[in-house]
Amino acid sequence: CVSVFPSSCASCRELESEFRDRKPNTLVQVAILDAHAHETIACACTEMVEGTRDPVFLTGVSLSPDWPICEESQIKLSVYDVKGDSQRTSSFLGSASFSVAELLKSKDQQLALSLRTSDDSASVGTVVVCRLKMGEVEDVEVEHVTADAHQKCTLVCESSHGTTNDKDSEPLLNEVFKSPVCKMYRFQTVDGAWLLVREQMSECALSFSLPRQLLNLFIQEDGCRVQELKDLGELSPHWDNLRTGVLTRYGQVIKAYQDTLAELEKHTGPSFKPSCSKGQKYLEFVPINLHTQRMRVTGPSKTDAVYDVITVGAPAAHHQGFKGGGLQRLLSRYEVEKKSYSTAYQCIYYPPEHTAKARDILSTVSQLQPLIGGLADHLLLTAQQHSAHGLRDALKSLALKTEQFVHALKDELVKSALLALHAARPGYVSKSHTSCPAMVDSTPSPAATPAVTPAVTPAPAESLNQSPESDTAVCNSVSASPGTEGGSVKHQDIPHHTEYDEEEWDRVWASVAKNLNRVMDVVDQLRRQDNTTQRPAVEQTLADVITSHSPAAEWSEQLCPLVAALKNCVNEVAERASKSMAFVLLQEAACSSPHGLQLQRRRDTVFSQALVALACGFIVRLYSGMEDTGFLQQLHSVGLVAQFESLLSTYSEEVGMLEDMEVAVSDLQKVTFRITEAPSDDPSKLQPTVSGRRDHYTVDVPLPVQAFQTLPEELRKGKLLHVVPVLFNVGINEQQTFAERFGDISLQERINQRNFDILQAYYKSLRDKVPLESLPCFQTQTDVKELLETLGQNVVTKKRKNVEILWLAGAICRRLNGIRFTSCKSAKDRTSMSVTLEQCALLRDEHQLRKDYFTRALDCMRREGCRIENVQKNIKCRKYAFNMLQLMAFPKSYRPPEGTYGKVDS
Repeated sequence: CVSVFPSSCASCRELESEFRDRKPNTLVQVAILDAHAHETIACACTEMVEGTRDPVFLTGVSLSPDWPICEESQIKLSVYDVKGDSQRTSSFLGSASFSVAELLKSKDQQLALSLRTSDDSASVGTVVVCRLKMGEVEDVEVEHVTADAHQKCTLVCESSHGTTNDKDSEPLLNEVFKSPVCKMYRFQTVDGAWLLVREQMSECALSFSLPRQLLNLFIQEDGCRVQELKDLGELSPHWDNLRTGVLTRYGQVIKAYQDTLAELEKHTGPSFKPSCSKGQKYLEFVPINLHTQRMRVTGPSKTDAVYDVITVGAPAAHHQGFKGGGLQRLLSRYEVEKKSYSTAYQCIYYPPEHTAKARDILSTVSQLQPLIGGLADHLLLTAQQHSAHGLRDALKSLALKTEQFVHALKDELVKSALLALHAARPGYVSKSHTSCPAMVDSTPSPAATPAVTPAVTPAPAESLNQSPESDTAVCNSVSASPGTEGGSVKHQDIPHHTEYDEEEWDRVWASVAKNLNRVMDVVDQLRRQDNTTQRPAVEQTLADVITSHSPAAEWSEQLCPLVAALKNCVNEVAERASKSMAFVLLQEAACSSPHGLQLQRRRDTVFSQALVALACGFIVRLYSGMEDTGFLQQLHSVGLVAQFESLLSTYSEEVGMLEDMEVAVSDLQKVTFRITEAPSDDPSKLQPTVSGRRDHYTVDVPLPVQAFQTLPEELRKGKLLHVVPVLFNVGINEQQTFAERFGDISLQERINQRNFDILQAYYKSLRDKVPLESLPCFQTQTDVKELLETLGQNVVTKKRKNVEILWLAGAICRRLNGIRFTSCKSAKDRTSMSVTLEQCALLRDEHQLRKDYFTRALDCMRREGCRIENVQKNIKCRKYAFNMLQLMAFPKSYRPPEGTYGKVDS
């Protein structure tokens, strides 16, 4: 396969147009004749060079690797004089043809071809075609073409194989990123050398696979919540009716998610969601128009520089609409409504931090309870093996997880929720004959319960060797928490109906720590005895025969009742804590009415879109930094900053979109990444997977075996990697003009200030843990600290459409090894302007692009580059959705060239 690109190392001279007194607007069109199918495939054009008989073409033409091109294929180059903004009003000047084989076999892989008129009666110039690869740019002087020089426009041909960095052909990226679109440019530097610029845009296969995984997790989590509510047992009629209503609403949500998942499973189309589908219900969890944009630059130094940005529509619930605002406003209003509903429906109001804590406790208990049971069994197994070293290690693991379990329950919320749950049982009568404790706001104070205490003297054997039926007595026969009168309490059964001992939970909870201390103490004694009573092996064996006594059996016998008591205490505590926290979440659902679960769906929707984009960006950044030891150290030490750039206005519906996006980006703090070793290099084994629940998700990113083995030990051991998401927004369209003059931009100001503080805190953490010398080097000398100071000043400055905030935030992100994202409503129009501007700014600042080439380069990328192809993919039209009136409100650097825009429905 061969790709054809125009080059700027030569030019056309004295081209003739239909009217000799008019200078032509020239472009070159490329067409391929399939030798087997005998069909012509019109692929693309160069940019149009206006008003000159000596055009210099900068833009390349890419041939899709999917097109059937072989050595026998004929390539036809046609030169046109464009009279208006469209090729439909153009006149043909001349053409030339060649075969791929001719090019490949020619000297220096270069052909000089005569441009002929349509009747082949005359020559109108010469076109030179040469094959060139990335990384093979020569440091040549600018060609000074004299008046009598040959008329020529040079095209550069690039092989589709080996044109990108070898890492691009790795199976992981090939599996995750699909349908690449490539464009090639050659631009001049200030010293007259040439830059070869390759632009590539790809779809992300995660756009559909990760939302399907998330929907499965949502369904699973909500199903567990339903079961927890059912497991609460018998409740009074009032509470039972509330539970029934909540279960009904959960059932409706689960059914809706199942239907959406079923529709997504049927999807067989492209790997991206076009902007025109942003309102479709079954696609609401899929990010809008998600693509990776990569620019690779090869200069005279023959070293490649790569710049990546992820483009995606702002995570927003378009299907649900924005009449009531976005998530940020709806969630604030929701908390006020919950308080009024709690009074109307006679249920408890728990603030968001308490319901979040309840979910944390439920998750921790569900994870640690079976883990502690398994570790306890492992301790008994090592005791049977009479391994002092193994016993020590097993006890260490058991103690660690049990302490985590105990500390997870160190909260007055659990105790107060147990009382509220008891009050919701049938037959409860309040001692004070006043309103039920469950009818008031729940505002528990931090607990003052103790942590695991040092080992204590084991209880007498008669109190330890009990039958399973007396396990509860074991739990409640230990010392009470500090502050209990007398230092100990007697065991009491849990009171029923009219009584409830509020200290019962303290006793049961503290019993876990006490029983662990007993196990620890006995293990220490056994190890000390083993060290002091060891005898020669023959003597020990003879003594065992004579006494018929097994030391291993003695160890196991001493530990078995203690371990059984510990497990039973853990199970009892887990059961009570789980029920109490499930009751808390019942209150949240009951107080929220159907509106609450609808809000949860909205939050799930926008989070799904944001998570997919983040996972896409993380994979791109990880793979590009695999050989950068400084980046890998930063990754596991402080994590990565993920900088979202938004161009939404703070007016009309886009306010709601921005409010959705703010919550979605903030929720990404709950996401961690883990790098795993793929079981094989099979592409199906290299797809990332998501696990967890709404308050915490982990994305596992598998790497091929060879790549995985090169990682630092911390990453190979599965350390969870954090991402610090930040969002900066500056509206640039005419709606932002209305907002600045007649509306309210406080949302934008608050977002920028808050996220500046987060970015500054990240930099301070990075500075303390990672050598700043390991950060990327840039030509511009401004350091990160100075850029941050300038950004801080711009954030507080009252300046209309201050796009410098976005430029500074992007520059800081790149210097901090971060992940860059750019968004507008659909990542199609304003996003295209921003991405191309950033690419040309990088060429200017980092690669010495000539000043007079900056605007031309910008127009080339916007007119014929990957972003106009993105527009075509989305709406089947090569026009940015702007009109002249709108563009008058845009900052000048964000305006597309003439002929590339027009108002279209998108």
